[in-house]
Amino acid sequence: MESQPTRAQRREATAEKILRAAQDEFGDRGVDGATIRGIARRAGVDPSLVLQHYGSKQALFELAVRPVDDLRDDDVSRHLAEVLDVRLRELPAPTRALMRSMLTSPDAAAVMREYLEDRAEVLAAASRQDDARLRAELIVAAILGVTIARHFLELPALTAADGDTAARILEPLYAGLR
Repeated sequence: MESQPTRAQRREATAEKILRAAQDEFGDRGVDGATIRGIARRAGVDPSLVLQHYGSKQALFELAVRPVDDLRDDDVSRHLAEVLDVRLRELPAPTRALMRSMLTSPDAAAVMREYLEDRAEVLAAASRQDDARLRAELIVAAILGVTIARHFLELPALTAADGDTAARILEPLYAGLR
């Protein structure tokens, strides 16, 4: 006989369901277009539960858009090829939401800036160049541009490209980090 989930387990499952629904809602509509009611509808819960679990739409947004960390690797070329491959595939809902909102929401912009700075720091640390930080930030900005052009602007060649091909073409850009 299976035991019933505890109240705490049910509460945690509901919070997780709301968070996933929020990621999808923010990903589809951005921070300004998403509503508590829309999130609740996607989660299959009453809107009051969304606020009970997360307090506000803004607090839920900040949790929903936290980027998933990429693999870290000492081999810069291989690492960047993997990052490009990930960015050319379907974006996770939190990343899609963050990118959709970063130009209109100061909070989303701050989350994205922090994430990109972390990525640049990892790349710069793997370099022996005097201007490693600038080079790393240029590479991070290029990957952001590739991601936007692929997933939001749907440029045809980028939509069809795979990560290995994109990495091979962009290799001269990040070869200078070594």
